[in-house]
Amino acid sequence: MSVPHPIAARHKGFNRAEIVDQNFVEFVQFWKGDVARPPRDDEPVLPGSALDARGFRELLESQLISRHLDLMARVLRVQNKVFYTIGSSGHEGNAMVARLTRHTDPAFLHYRSGGFMAERFRKLPGMDPVMDSALSFAASKDDPASGGRHKVWGSKPLWVLPQTSTIASHLPKALGTAVAIEQARRIAHTLPIPADSIAICSFGDASSNHATAQTAFNAAAWTAYQKLPAPVLFVCEDNGIGISVKTPGGWVANNFRHRPDLDYFYADGLDLAGGYADVQKAVEHCRRTRRPTFLHLGTTRVMGHAGTDFEIEWRSIEELVALEATDPLLRSAAIALASGLYDRDSLLNLYNDTRKRCFEAAEEADRRPRITTLAEVMQPLAPYTPAAVRAEAERPADATERERVFGGVERLPEKQPPRHLAIQIGQALHDLMAKYPESLLFGEDVAQKGGVYTVTKGLHKAFRNARVFNTLLDETMILGLAQGYANMGMLPLPEIQYLAYFHNACDQIRGEAASLQFFSNDQYRNPMLMRVASLGYQRGFGGHFHNDNSIAALRDIPGLVVGCPSRGDDAATMLRTLSALAKVDGRVTAFFEPIALYMTKDLYEPGDGQWQFAYPEQGQAMPLGEGRVYNDDADDLVIFTFGNGVPMSLRAARRIEAAHGWKVRVVDLRWLVPLNDGFIAAQAANAKRILVVDEGRKSAGVGEGVITAIVEGGLGHLPLKRVVGADTFTPLAGAAFLVLPGDDDIVAAAEELALL
Repeated sequence: MSVPHPIAARHKGFNRAEIVDQNFVEFVQFWKGDVARPPRDDEPVLPGSALDARGFRELLESQLISRHLDLMARVLRVQNKVFYTIGSSGHEGNAMVARLTRHTDPAFLHYRSGGFMAERFRKLPGMDPVMDSALSFAASKDDPASGGRHKVWGSKPLWVLPQTSTIASHLPKALGTAVAIEQARRIAHTLPIPADSIAICSFGDASSNHATAQTAFNAAAWTAYQKLPAPVLFVCEDNGIGISVKTPGGWVANNFRHRPDLDYFYADGLDLAGGYADVQKAVEHCRRTRRPTFLHLGTTRVMGHAGTDFEIEWRSIEELVALEATDPLLRSAAIALASGLYDRDSLLNLYNDTRKRCFEAAEEADRRPRITTLAEVMQPLAPYTPAAVRAEAERPADATERERVFGGVERLPEKQPPRHLAIQIGQALHDLMAKYPESLLFGEDVAQKGGVYTVTKGLHKAFRNARVFNTLLDETMILGLAQGYANMGMLPLPEIQYLAYFHNACDQIRGEAASLQFFSNDQYRNPMLMRVASLGYQRGFGGHFHNDNSIAALRDIPGLVVGCPSRGDDAATMLRTLSALAKVDGRVTAFFEPIALYMTKDLYEPGDGQWQFAYPEQGQAMPLGEGRVYNDDADDLVIFTFGNGVPMSLRAARRIEAAHGWKVRVVDLRWLVPLNDGFIAAQAANAKRILVVDEGRKSAGVGEGVITAIVEGGLGHLPLKRVVGADTFTPLAGAAFLVLPGDDDIVAAAEELALL
């Protein structure tokens, strides 16, 4: 379509959706080009095109479905029948990617993927992209993707894992899935998809600049550089703009065309006949070579970023009209007419019939039920089947495999003397990996070195490179790999070397892993057990990054489970339960390992050995939410704590008892997210005084949750104090202990309570 000059009044309107719609109708009505003999189904739609006539007709239908879903959303949003208006208009060429890939190729799509989805729906019989999409637009409970929780492109049978409004945060897990497809062969794991599948990941040109995208590109190249397979197809749909920020002309090509170990292809996404062969080359290259492939798909964006983006307010009318002239549906209309496959009437009939179909589906979707209760909202968020989890946690590993792993019956850990935390964690990990042949342990320095604190020592020797391996030093990618392995049915055990290192990768848990069950209505799960060396008080290796005591960023992540042991036997039984939660209910779990307690053997006096414990027998597991209580009958003072606070509180309790003649109970919470409010209230119910010892910071720490549970349990009248860390970063050397609570602080707080 050429740009009219002068610009007609109709093109100057405020409602660009109406103008784009009318542009198509007028283009077809007034088209006067030459018409060829209609090709047969298996002939090229135009001379020299790799796309045959049958394929073109179906792609055109998919494009029209996508377009009319967009137009429908703009109309019905103002009637409160539709609740999402970010559209795919201008990106309908991504239908080519769907056609040239399989429905068993896992797809991680950005929000402008209407064409892709409409085309992928052809892969299986009996599926209706229009009705399914309408239900999602309407936030209906019948939405097969999310159950009405969000407008996402997703499908369980079509292997489209739902994403929300992503800003490149899905790229690491897409690459992780590609790596997992290849990893499965090395550990003899049966995949849920064909072994030659590829992972597809689409995103916009603006998102390609995001740090999370860059980490995925870097990790993909890092993998390929080592001649390791990573069959991921990155599809950058370049429309030249991110909301209102323009991408410099040629930037994407200049940035990616010559990037080592990221194989670049360009395809014109505005022209089905011209772009199809190039998309085909990229897909075939990725599948054949198993290398990371970057498909730069030229697109445009018409009708703005979303229904609330009134481009006429910030773009000139000349720019808008010129942009709308590049609408890919106009090029598809020209192909349809010039090829002789359609005449003007039949093409307009198809266009209007598709419009009618989309509006009728939307009206039907509006009549379907929507979510009306909080319970319905949260139903898929954190599934928990206690009996099944307990049975799985208590299920022993294969006896023969255990003997192999530990080096014989007499070397089994339960036959050894009591040991400290680091040793018991390592033994428990050996047990878990013997129990779950699909488990993988990975992270920084975890393999031959055995971790910076030797916690994973011996695992690499026992399970070899395929199951215990080092990664590049990138926590975002470590957690992306974990999600990918989980997507392919494995049990990932990623290690984050320090708690402070988690924070730069937090969104991979907060925005991605923990949200998958919610946004897929529990159809997809990415179970994992994330180990994090955590908290303060270590003396040999200090400063903020190695003594981070803040877990605030994890406390409000919906669905996440966080456990923190203070002693070795608890660590073993907790790990059994965390892995069972992952296996049975698909949960994302985190295991906080107090660094300062790794090597702690003594409690009250040097050499007393009272912080070493026997390894739990097979068949023992710690129920979710169950704390450990020391001196259960004591009620003069109850101390709630966790992690490093447990031995501190036990030492302080001895001094308090000597000074005041009190009986002191110490309650180790053990489970930090979610807190067991009922357990906390029950322990506080008969207390005369309460101390909450929280080694985290004063603000947003676990202690706040404990006090809330006590107050909401009707016990706010009890004398109550907190002993907490300061709201500061942790300094180096001895100054670190000025910002963290210690034994003396606990004793001093008890003295204050004694005066009340």
